[in-house]
Amino acid sequence: MGSAQDNLARLEAAVKDTPYVLMLMRHGKTEPYSTNGDATRELTDTGRKQAKAMAKTLESLGLVPNVVASSAAKRARQTTDRMLKVFGDGPDARYHMDLYDGGMQALLDELVHTKESDHKLLIVCHEPTVSIAAQWLSDPDAQGAEATALSEMSIGFSPASVAVLGGSEPFAQWSLHHAAPLALLRPGNVE
Repeated sequence: MGSAQDNLARLEAAVKDTPYVLMLMRHGKTEPYSTNGDATRELTDTGRKQAKAMAKTLESLGLVPNVVASSAAKRARQTTDRMLKVFGDGPDARYHMDLYDGGMQALLDELVHTKESDHKLLIVCHEPTVSIAAQWLSDPDAQGAEATALSEMSIGFSPASVAVLGGSEPFAQWSLHHAAPLALLRPGNVE
């Protein structure tokens, strides 16, 4: 348990010195199927608890986002809405269907369209887009704890996991291997 707390303390210190922080989140645990199609699948009770717990963790680390960009698929909207109850009125929330079906391009478009004054961005969408984006944006030459975080990101994201990436330039200037992979937060490690 001390190791998880040490990792959270290290992350909290790192983000204080990081001008721009991107959080890439996979939605919470979801029901296995829906007769109305994949985009209408809802969170389970566990998924709702995961979203709330992750929001509390991010808040405790000083990572309340300025902007939340979410997939418009029901499970991502529910995850985002649950988190906004913890974050309060601070974040500007926007929902886009292209974060459901547009893959990497849609996620990168969110970076490009984020204002320079927004220093913390949370994107809530789906696998494999979030893990691919985290790897694509992260510096492959990361060392120490950052190398460990990058290695964990390559495994894929379980529901409600959040990759935390940092950089010194506004998000619109981020490109291939630009960001420092600061951490991968998984629900079981923060509750």
